[in-house]
Amino acid sequence: MLLLEIVLLLILLACFRYLIKLISIAAAYKAKLLCSGVFISNRSPESIIQEDLSVEDLKYFKPITAQVDFANQLATASLFGFGRRTAVYDSELGCTLVYENQPSLTRPLPNPTLLGERVVQTVTDRLPKTIVAEPYFGLETRLLPDRPRLLEEVKLTALDPVLDWAFTEPDPKHQRRTRAVVILLDGQIVAERYAAGFDQDMPLPGWSMAKSVVNALVGILVGQGKLNLDVPAPVPEWQGVGDLRREITLGQLMWMTSGLEFNEKSSNPVYDLTKMLLSTPDAAAYAASKPLRAKPGSSWRYASGNTNIVCRIIREALGEEAYRQFPRQALFEPLSMESAWFEMDASGTLVGSSFLYATARDWAKFGQLYCQDGLWEGKRILPEGWVNYSTVPCTPDRRYGAHFWLDIPQKKNEPDTAKPLPADAFHAMGYEGQCVSIIPSRKLVVVRLGLTRKTSAWRQDHFLNLILDCLSSLT
Repeated sequence: MLLLEIVLLLILLACFRYLIKLISIAAAYKAKLLCSGVFISNRSPESIIQEDLSVEDLKYFKPITAQVDFANQLATASLFGFGRRTAVYDSELGCTLVYENQPSLTRPLPNPTLLGERVVQTVTDRLPKTIVAEPYFGLETRLLPDRPRLLEEVKLTALDPVLDWAFTEPDPKHQRRTRAVVILLDGQIVAERYAAGFDQDMPLPGWSMAKSVVNALVGILVGQGKLNLDVPAPVPEWQGVGDLRREITLGQLMWMTSGLEFNEKSSNPVYDLTKMLLSTPDAAAYAASKPLRAKPGSSWRYASGNTNIVCRIIREALGEEAYRQFPRQALFEPLSMESAWFEMDASGTLVGSSFLYATARDWAKFGQLYCQDGLWEGKRILPEGWVNYSTVPCTPDRRYGAHFWLDIPQKKNEPDTAKPLPADAFHAMGYEGQCVSIIPSRKLVVVRLGLTRKTSAWRQDHFLNLILDCLSSLT
Protein backbone atom coordinates (compact mmCIF):
# COMPACT_ATOMS: atom_id res chain seq x y z
CA MET A 1 0.00 0.00 0.00
CA LEU A 2 2.85 2.34 0.87
CA LEU A 3 4.45 1.66 -2.52
CA LEU A 4 1.21 2.57 -4.29
CA GLU A 5 0.99 5.83 -2.35
CA ILE A 6 4.58 6.68 -3.27
CA VAL A 7 3.90 5.96 -6.95
CA LEU A 8 0.76 8.13 -6.88
CA LEU A 9 2.67 10.92 -5.17
CA LEU A 10 5.42 10.78 -7.80
CA ILE A 11 2.82 10.88 -10.58
CA LEU A 12 1.15 13.90 -8.96
CA LEU A 13 4.49 15.67 -8.60
CA ALA A 14 5.34 14.97 -12.23
CA CYS A 15 1.93 16.29 -13.32
CA PHE A 16 2.39 19.38 -11.17
CA ARG A 17 5.83 20.08 -12.64
CA TYR A 18 4.47 19.63 -16.16
CA LEU A 19 1.57 21.96 -15.39
CA ILE A 20 3.90 24.64 -14.02
CA LYS A 21 6.04 24.30 -17.16
CA LEU A 22 2.97 24.81 -19.34
CA ILE A 23 1.91 27.84 -17.31
CA SER A 24 5.41 29.31 -17.54
CA ILE A 25 5.54 28.92 -21.33
CA ALA A 26 2.05 30.39 -21.76
CA ALA A 27 3.02 33.31 -19.51
CA ALA A 28 6.25 33.84 -21.48
CA TYR A 29 4.33 33.95 -24.76
CA LYS A 30 1.88 36.47 -23.38
CA ALA A 31 4.52 38.66 -21.73
CA LYS A 32 6.74 38.69 -24.83
CA LEU A 33 3.97 39.56 -27.30
CA LEU A 34 2.55 42.17 -24.94
CA CYS A 35 5.94 43.80 -24.43
CA SER A 36 6.76 43.94 -28.16
CA GLY A 37 3.25 45.00 -29.07
CA VAL A 38 3.29 47.93 -26.65
CA PHE A 39 6.89 49.17 -26.87
CA ILE A 40 7.65 48.36 -30.53
CA SER A 41 4.27 48.42 -32.29
CA ASN A 42 3.05 51.22 -29.98
CA ARG A 43 -0.31 49.52 -29.43
CA SER A 44 -2.37 49.67 -26.28
CA PRO A 45 -2.16 46.71 -23.86
CA GLU A 46 -5.94 46.35 -24.07
CA SER A 47 -5.94 45.92 -27.84
CA ILE A 48 -3.19 43.30 -27.73
CA ILE A 49 -4.83 41.27 -24.97
CA GLN A 50 -8.29 41.43 -26.53
CA GLU A 51 -7.42 41.20 -30.23
CA ASP A 52 -4.24 39.09 -30.24
CA LEU A 53 -4.10 36.99 -27.09
CA SER A 54 -7.71 35.94 -26.54
CA VAL A 55 -8.86 34.69 -29.95
CA GLU A 56 -9.73 31.18 -31.12
CA ASP A 57 -7.31 28.65 -29.59
CA LEU A 58 -5.61 31.42 -27.58
CA LYS A 59 -8.76 31.74 -25.48
CA TYR A 60 -7.19 29.07 -23.27
CA PHE A 61 -4.61 31.70 -22.32
CA LYS A 62 -7.26 33.93 -20.77
CA PRO A 63 -6.62 32.76 -17.18
CA ILE A 64 -3.02 33.95 -17.61
CA THR A 65 -3.15 37.56 -16.46
CA ALA A 66 -0.76 40.09 -17.96
CA GLN A 67 0.12 43.68 -17.24
CA VAL A 68 2.42 46.41 -18.48
CA ASP A 69 4.74 48.57 -16.41
CA PHE A 70 5.31 51.64 -18.59
CA ALA A 71 7.74 53.25 -16.18
CA ASN A 72 10.12 50.28 -16.26
CA GLN A 73 9.21 49.30 -19.83
CA LEU A 74 8.32 45.70 -19.18
CA ALA A 75 5.40 43.28 -19.25
CA THR A 76 4.65 40.42 -16.87
CA ALA A 77 2.25 37.48 -16.98
CA SER A 78 1.34 34.67 -14.59
CA LEU A 79 -1.47 32.44 -13.37
CA PHE A 80 -2.30 33.66 -9.88
CA GLY A 81 1.40 34.28 -9.39
CA PHE A 82 2.48 30.85 -10.66
CA GLY A 83 4.86 30.60 -13.60
CA ARG A 84 5.48 34.35 -13.62
CA ARG A 85 7.46 35.54 -16.62
CA THR A 86 8.74 38.99 -17.51
CA ALA A 87 9.74 40.54 -20.83
CA VAL A 88 11.82 43.73 -20.74
CA TYR A 89 12.16 46.32 -23.48
CA ASP A 90 15.68 47.49 -24.29
CA SER A 91 16.80 49.96 -26.94
CA GLU A 92 19.26 47.42 -28.37
CA LEU A 93 17.72 44.02 -27.65
CA GLY A 94 14.09 44.89 -28.33
CA CYS A 95 11.81 42.95 -25.97
CA THR A 96 13.55 40.06 -24.29
CA LEU A 97 12.33 37.44 -21.85
CA VAL A 98 14.10 37.60 -18.50
CA TYR A 99 15.97 34.65 -17.00
CA GLU A 100 17.69 34.33 -13.66
CA ASN A 101 21.47 34.62 -13.60
CA GLN A 102 21.59 35.90 -17.17
CA PRO A 103 24.14 38.75 -17.24
CA SER A 104 23.84 39.77 -20.90
CA LEU A 105 20.89 42.13 -20.59
CA THR A 106 22.07 45.64 -21.35
CA ARG A 107 20.31 47.23 -18.43
CA PRO A 108 19.63 46.00 -14.89
CA LEU A 109 16.19 44.70 -14.07
CA PRO A 110 13.98 46.93 -11.95
CA ASN A 111 13.29 46.08 -8.35
CA PRO A 112 11.34 42.78 -8.36
CA THR A 113 8.74 44.28 -6.04
CA LEU A 114 7.67 46.52 -8.89
CA LEU A 115 7.00 43.67 -11.29
CA GLY A 116 3.54 42.99 -9.93
CA GLU A 117 2.42 46.59 -9.95
CA ARG A 118 0.69 48.15 -12.89
CA VAL A 119 1.69 51.71 -13.55
CA VAL A 120 -1.46 53.66 -14.28
CA GLN A 121 -1.11 55.54 -17.52
CA THR A 122 -3.56 56.69 -20.12
CA VAL A 123 -3.23 54.78 -23.37
CA THR A 124 -5.32 57.13 -25.49
CA ASP A 125 -2.24 58.75 -26.97
CA ARG A 126 -0.78 55.31 -27.73
CA LEU A 127 -3.67 54.11 -29.87
CA PRO A 128 -2.79 53.83 -33.57
CA LYS A 129 -4.58 56.08 -36.00
CA THR A 130 -6.08 54.82 -39.21
CA ILE A 131 -5.13 57.14 -42.04
CA VAL A 132 -5.31 57.17 -45.81
CA ALA A 133 -1.95 56.03 -47.08
CA GLU A 134 0.02 57.83 -49.74
CA PRO A 135 -0.27 55.89 -53.02
CA TYR A 136 3.46 56.01 -53.65
CA PHE A 137 6.68 55.93 -51.73
CA GLY A 138 10.12 56.13 -53.19
CA LEU A 139 11.74 52.77 -53.67
CA GLU A 140 14.09 54.34 -56.21
CA THR A 141 13.06 51.83 -58.85
CA ARG A 142 12.66 53.61 -62.17
CA LEU A 143 9.58 52.81 -64.23
CA LEU A 144 9.88 51.33 -67.65
CA PRO A 145 8.62 53.73 -70.38
CA ASP A 146 5.55 51.65 -71.24
CA ARG A 147 4.34 51.20 -67.67
CA PRO A 148 3.12 54.56 -66.27
CA ARG A 149 -0.38 54.32 -67.77
CA LEU A 150 -0.90 50.84 -66.35
CA LEU A 151 0.31 51.96 -62.94
CA GLU A 152 -2.09 54.90 -62.92
CA GLU A 153 -4.98 52.61 -63.83
CA VAL A 154 -4.09 50.18 -61.09
CA LYS A 155 -3.77 52.96 -58.52
CA LEU A 156 -7.35 54.07 -59.06
CA THR A 157 -9.74 51.23 -58.24
CA ALA A 158 -8.69 48.12 -60.14
CA LEU A 159 -7.37 46.24 -57.13
CA ASP A 160 -10.11 47.29 -54.72
CA PRO A 161 -12.06 44.01 -55.12
CA VAL A 162 -8.88 42.06 -54.38
CA LEU A 163 -8.30 44.08 -51.22
CA ASP A 164 -11.94 43.57 -50.27
CA TRP A 165 -11.39 39.81 -50.55
CA ALA A 166 -8.31 40.01 -48.30
CA PHE A 167 -10.13 41.86 -45.53
CA THR A 168 -13.46 39.99 -45.54
CA GLU A 169 -14.31 37.29 -43.00
CA PRO A 170 -16.29 34.53 -44.77
CA ASP A 171 -16.01 32.17 -41.79
CA PRO A 172 -16.45 33.73 -38.32
CA LYS A 173 -15.00 30.59 -36.69
CA HIS A 174 -11.82 30.73 -38.80
CA GLN A 175 -11.06 34.37 -39.27
CA ARG A 176 -8.41 35.78 -41.60
CA ARG A 177 -7.69 38.90 -39.56
CA THR A 178 -5.76 40.58 -42.34
CA ARG A 179 -4.13 43.67 -40.89
CA ALA A 180 -2.05 45.08 -43.72
CA VAL A 181 -1.64 44.61 -47.45
CA VAL A 182 0.87 46.43 -49.66
CA ILE A 183 1.18 45.63 -53.37
CA LEU A 184 4.14 46.92 -55.38
CA LEU A 185 4.33 46.96 -59.15
CA ASP A 186 7.58 48.16 -60.70
CA GLY A 187 8.61 49.36 -57.27
CA GLN A 188 5.54 51.56 -56.70
CA ILE A 189 2.63 51.02 -54.36
CA VAL A 190 -0.44 50.36 -56.47
CA ALA A 191 -2.65 49.11 -53.65
CA GLU A 192 -2.48 49.41 -49.88
CA ARG A 193 -4.96 48.86 -47.08
CA TYR A 194 -4.96 48.47 -43.30
CA ALA A 195 -7.46 47.08 -40.81
CA ALA A 196 -8.96 49.40 -38.24
CA GLY A 197 -6.40 50.22 -35.58
CA PHE A 198 -3.41 49.56 -37.85
CA ASP A 199 -1.56 51.82 -40.27
CA GLN A 200 1.58 52.16 -42.37
CA ASP A 201 3.60 53.47 -39.43
CA MET A 202 3.02 50.45 -37.18
CA PRO A 203 5.73 47.76 -37.02
CA LEU A 204 4.15 44.31 -37.04
CA PRO A 205 5.65 40.87 -36.37
CA GLY A 206 6.99 38.89 -39.29
CA TRP A 207 7.60 35.70 -37.31
CA SER A 208 9.47 33.31 -39.63
CA MET A 209 9.83 35.96 -42.32
CA ALA A 210 12.81 36.93 -40.17
CA LYS A 211 14.55 33.84 -41.57
CA SER A 212 14.61 35.45 -45.02
CA VAL A 213 16.17 38.57 -43.51
CA VAL A 214 18.87 36.33 -42.03
CA ASN A 215 19.38 35.12 -45.60
CA ALA A 216 20.19 38.71 -46.60
CA LEU A 217 22.61 39.17 -43.68
CA VAL A 218 24.44 35.97 -44.57
CA GLY A 219 24.56 37.00 -48.22
CA ILE A 220 26.16 40.33 -47.36
CA LEU A 221 28.82 38.62 -45.24
CA VAL A 222 29.49 36.00 -47.90
CA GLY A 223 30.00 38.84 -50.36
CA GLN A 224 32.47 40.43 -47.94
CA GLY A 225 34.37 37.16 -47.56
CA LYS A 226 33.55 36.88 -43.85
CA LEU A 227 31.43 33.73 -44.18
CA ASN A 228 31.80 30.63 -46.35
CA LEU A 229 28.79 28.46 -47.15
CA ASP A 230 30.77 25.36 -48.06
CA VAL A 231 32.98 24.78 -45.03
CA PRO A 232 31.95 23.19 -41.72
CA ALA A 233 30.06 25.61 -39.52
CA PRO A 234 32.17 26.94 -36.60
CA VAL A 235 29.94 25.67 -33.78
CA PRO A 236 31.86 24.92 -30.54
CA GLU A 237 29.37 22.26 -29.37
CA TRP A 238 30.17 20.14 -32.42
CA GLN A 239 33.96 20.02 -32.21
CA GLY A 240 34.31 16.89 -30.07
CA VAL A 241 36.22 13.90 -31.40
CA GLY A 242 33.90 11.69 -33.40
CA ASP A 243 31.04 14.21 -33.39
CA LEU A 244 29.44 13.86 -36.83
CA ARG A 245 27.86 17.29 -36.45
CA ARG A 246 31.29 18.71 -37.31
CA GLU A 247 30.42 17.98 -40.95
CA ILE A 248 27.44 20.39 -41.01
CA THR A 249 28.15 23.37 -43.25
CA LEU A 250 26.70 26.87 -43.10
CA GLY A 251 25.02 26.17 -46.44
CA GLN A 252 23.25 23.13 -45.00
CA LEU A 253 21.96 25.23 -42.11
CA MET A 254 20.64 27.73 -44.65
CA TRP A 255 18.96 24.99 -46.71
CA MET A 256 17.53 23.26 -43.62
CA THR A 257 19.45 20.09 -44.49
CA SER A 258 21.66 20.01 -41.40
CA GLY A 259 20.19 16.72 -40.20
CA LEU A 260 19.75 18.05 -36.65
CA GLU A 261 16.88 16.72 -34.58
CA PHE A 262 14.34 19.49 -34.02
CA ASN A 263 10.58 19.36 -33.52
CA GLU A 264 9.10 22.43 -35.19
CA LYS A 265 5.51 21.79 -34.11
CA SER A 266 4.02 24.56 -31.99
CA SER A 267 0.97 22.54 -30.96
CA ASN A 268 2.79 21.09 -27.95
CA PRO A 269 4.35 23.74 -25.68
CA VAL A 270 7.17 21.45 -24.57
CA TYR A 271 8.39 20.67 -28.09
CA ASP A 272 11.63 22.19 -29.35
CA LEU A 273 10.24 25.32 -31.01
CA THR A 274 8.45 26.73 -27.99
CA LYS A 275 11.13 25.60 -25.57
CA MET A 276 13.81 27.32 -27.65
CA LEU A 277 11.88 30.60 -27.94
CA LEU A 278 10.19 30.78 -24.55
CA SER A 279 12.15 28.66 -22.06
CA THR A 280 15.84 29.24 -22.73
CA PRO A 281 17.95 32.40 -22.62
CA ASP A 282 20.17 31.20 -25.48
CA ALA A 283 18.22 29.95 -28.50
CA ALA A 284 21.31 29.10 -30.54
CA ALA A 285 22.86 27.05 -27.72
CA TYR A 286 19.62 25.11 -27.36
CA ALA A 287 19.49 24.35 -31.08
CA ALA A 288 23.20 23.49 -31.27
CA SER A 289 22.79 20.94 -28.46
CA LYS A 290 20.38 18.83 -30.52
CA PRO A 291 21.69 15.49 -31.84
CA LEU A 292 21.72 14.38 -35.45
CA ARG A 293 18.71 12.55 -36.83
CA ALA A 294 20.13 12.19 -40.34
CA LYS A 295 23.45 12.54 -42.14
CA PRO A 296 24.11 16.24 -42.90
CA GLY A 297 22.93 17.13 -46.39
CA SER A 298 20.93 13.93 -46.87
CA SER A 299 17.41 15.15 -46.04
CA TRP A 300 15.39 18.33 -45.58
CA ARG A 301 13.48 19.33 -42.49
CA TYR A 302 12.24 22.83 -41.72
CA ALA A 303 13.71 23.76 -38.34
CA SER A 304 13.92 27.18 -36.71
CA GLY A 305 16.87 26.03 -34.67
CA ASN A 306 19.07 26.08 -37.79
CA THR A 307 18.47 29.80 -38.24
CA ASN A 308 19.37 30.71 -34.68
CA ILE A 309 22.61 28.77 -34.98
CA VAL A 310 23.35 30.83 -38.10
CA CYS A 311 22.68 34.02 -36.13
CA ARG A 312 25.30 33.02 -33.56
CA ILE A 313 27.77 32.22 -36.34
CA ILE A 314 27.24 35.75 -37.65
CA ARG A 315 27.84 37.09 -34.14
CA GLU A 316 31.13 35.25 -33.78
CA ALA A 317 32.25 36.35 -37.24
CA LEU A 318 31.66 40.04 -36.49
CA GLY A 319 32.35 40.52 -32.80
CA GLU A 320 29.97 41.97 -30.23
CA GLU A 321 29.84 45.67 -31.12
CA ALA A 322 29.71 45.21 -34.89
CA TYR A 323 27.12 42.44 -34.52
CA ARG A 324 24.61 44.65 -32.74
CA GLN A 325 24.86 47.32 -35.41
CA PHE A 326 25.15 45.02 -38.40
CA PRO A 327 21.48 44.44 -39.42
CA ARG A 328 20.74 48.16 -39.33
CA GLN A 329 23.94 49.41 -40.94
CA ALA A 330 24.24 46.71 -43.61
CA LEU A 331 20.58 46.25 -44.55
CA PHE A 332 17.94 48.39 -42.87
CA GLU A 333 19.57 51.79 -43.34
CA PRO A 334 20.47 51.31 -47.02
CA LEU A 335 16.84 50.31 -47.69
CA SER A 336 15.45 53.05 -45.38
CA MET A 337 13.71 50.35 -43.35
CA GLU A 338 13.55 52.72 -40.40
CA SER A 339 10.85 50.76 -38.56
CA ALA A 340 12.68 47.42 -38.52
CA TRP A 341 13.33 45.91 -35.08
CA PHE A 342 15.38 42.71 -35.02
CA GLU A 343 15.07 41.40 -31.46
CA MET A 344 17.70 39.46 -29.55
CA ASP A 345 17.42 36.79 -26.89
CA ALA A 346 18.76 37.21 -23.37
CA SER A 347 22.21 36.00 -24.45
CA GLY A 348 22.46 38.83 -26.98
CA THR A 349 21.98 36.77 -30.16
CA LEU A 350 19.45 37.73 -32.83
CA VAL A 351 16.38 35.51 -32.73
CA GLY A 352 16.52 35.17 -36.49
CA SER A 353 13.95 32.40 -36.54
CA SER A 354 11.09 34.49 -35.26
CA PHE A 355 11.44 37.97 -33.74
CA LEU A 356 11.55 40.78 -36.28
CA TYR A 357 9.07 43.68 -36.43
CA ALA A 358 8.64 46.08 -39.36
CA THR A 359 5.89 48.07 -41.05
CA ALA A 360 4.17 46.59 -44.09
CA ARG A 361 5.91 49.19 -46.26
CA ASP A 362 9.32 48.24 -44.90
CA TRP A 363 8.59 44.56 -45.46
CA ALA A 364 7.73 45.59 -49.03
CA LYS A 365 11.11 47.29 -49.40
CA PHE A 366 12.79 44.08 -48.31
CA GLY A 367 10.84 42.15 -50.94
CA GLN A 368 11.69 44.76 -53.58
CA LEU A 369 15.41 44.29 -52.89
CA TYR A 370 15.07 40.66 -53.93
CA CYS A 371 12.80 41.53 -56.85
CA GLN A 372 15.67 43.75 -58.08
CA ASP A 373 18.26 40.96 -57.71
CA GLY A 374 19.84 42.56 -54.64
CA LEU A 375 20.31 46.04 -56.15
CA TRP A 376 19.13 49.25 -54.50
CA GLU A 377 19.53 52.75 -55.93
CA GLY A 378 22.12 51.36 -58.30
CA LYS A 379 24.17 49.90 -55.47
CA ARG A 380 24.60 46.16 -54.95
CA ILE A 381 23.44 45.24 -51.44
CA LEU A 382 23.41 41.48 -51.97
CA PRO A 383 26.29 39.89 -53.87
CA GLU A 384 25.74 39.04 -57.50
CA GLY A 385 24.07 35.65 -57.83
CA TRP A 386 22.82 35.60 -54.22
CA VAL A 387 19.11 35.83 -55.08
CA ASN A 388 19.56 33.00 -57.56
CA TYR A 389 21.34 30.93 -54.90
CA SER A 390 18.54 31.65 -52.43
CA THR A 391 15.89 30.36 -54.81
CA VAL A 392 17.57 27.16 -55.97
CA PRO A 393 15.36 24.33 -54.63
CA CYS A 394 16.92 22.07 -52.03
CA THR A 395 13.96 19.68 -51.83
CA PRO A 396 12.75 17.17 -54.46
CA ASP A 397 9.32 18.84 -54.54
CA ARG A 398 10.98 22.24 -55.12
CA ARG A 399 9.28 23.75 -52.07
CA TYR A 400 12.20 25.43 -50.35
CA GLY A 401 15.42 27.28 -51.12
CA ALA A 402 17.87 28.95 -48.71
CA HIS A 403 15.55 30.42 -46.09
CA PHE A 404 12.90 31.25 -48.70
CA TRP A 405 9.83 29.26 -49.65
CA LEU A 406 9.52 28.50 -53.37
CA ASP A 407 5.99 27.18 -53.00
CA ILE A 408 3.21 28.06 -50.56
CA PRO A 409 3.35 25.51 -47.73
CA GLN A 410 0.07 23.89 -46.76
CA LYS A 411 -1.05 21.05 -44.56
CA LYS A 412 -1.41 17.57 -46.00
CA ASN A 413 -5.17 17.51 -45.49
CA GLU A 414 -5.70 20.79 -47.38
CA PRO A 415 -6.61 20.31 -51.05
CA ASP A 416 -4.44 22.19 -53.53
CA THR A 417 -7.08 24.07 -55.51
CA ALA A 418 -5.09 27.12 -56.59
CA LYS A 419 -3.66 27.35 -60.07
CA PRO A 420 0.14 27.42 -60.27
CA LEU A 421 1.95 30.68 -59.68
CA PRO A 422 4.68 31.93 -62.05
CA ALA A 423 7.70 29.65 -61.89
CA ASP A 424 9.98 32.34 -60.44
CA ALA A 425 7.73 33.22 -57.49
CA PHE A 426 9.26 32.88 -54.02
CA HIS A 427 8.16 33.90 -50.55
CA ALA A 428 9.23 34.94 -47.08
CA MET A 429 6.59 33.35 -44.88
CA GLY A 430 5.76 33.45 -41.18
CA TYR A 431 3.41 32.17 -38.51
CA GLU A 432 -0.20 33.40 -38.55
CA GLY A 433 -0.16 34.14 -42.27
CA GLN A 434 2.66 36.67 -42.65
CA CYS A 435 4.01 36.75 -46.18
CA VAL A 436 6.17 38.73 -48.58
CA SER A 437 5.69 37.25 -52.05
CA ILE A 438 8.16 38.15 -54.80
CA ILE A 439 7.55 37.50 -58.51
CA PRO A 440 10.42 39.11 -60.47
CA SER A 441 9.02 38.24 -63.91
CA ARG A 442 5.94 40.33 -63.10
CA LYS A 443 7.90 43.00 -61.18
CA LEU A 444 5.47 42.27 -58.36
CA VAL A 445 5.91 42.28 -54.57
CA VAL A 446 2.95 41.51 -52.30
CA VAL A 447 2.98 41.93 -48.52
CA ARG A 448 0.24 40.49 -46.35
CA LEU A 449 0.33 40.72 -42.55
CA GLY A 450 -2.30 39.39 -40.22
CA LEU A 451 -3.29 37.18 -37.29
CA THR A 452 -4.62 34.02 -38.95
CA ARG A 453 -4.73 31.31 -36.32
CA LYS A 454 -6.09 28.62 -38.67
CA THR A 455 -3.90 28.05 -41.71
CA SER A 456 -6.90 27.14 -43.85
CA ALA A 457 -8.39 30.62 -43.32
CA TRP A 458 -5.77 32.32 -45.50
CA ARG A 459 -4.39 31.11 -48.81
CA GLN A 460 -1.61 33.32 -50.12
CA ASP A 461 -1.59 31.50 -53.45
CA HIS A 462 -5.28 32.32 -54.04
CA PHE A 463 -4.62 35.95 -53.12
CA LEU A 464 -1.69 36.20 -55.51
CA ASN A 465 -3.69 34.67 -58.34
CA LEU A 466 -6.45 37.23 -57.80
CA ILE A 467 -3.87 39.99 -58.07
CA LEU A 468 -2.23 38.49 -61.15
CA ASP A 469 -5.59 38.00 -62.89
CA CYS A 470 -6.54 41.59 -62.14
CA LEU A 471 -3.26 42.96 -63.49
CA SER A 472 -3.47 40.76 -66.58
CA SER A 473 -6.90 42.17 -67.38
CA LEU A 474 -5.42 45.67 -67.57
CA THR A 475 -2.69 44.90 -70.09
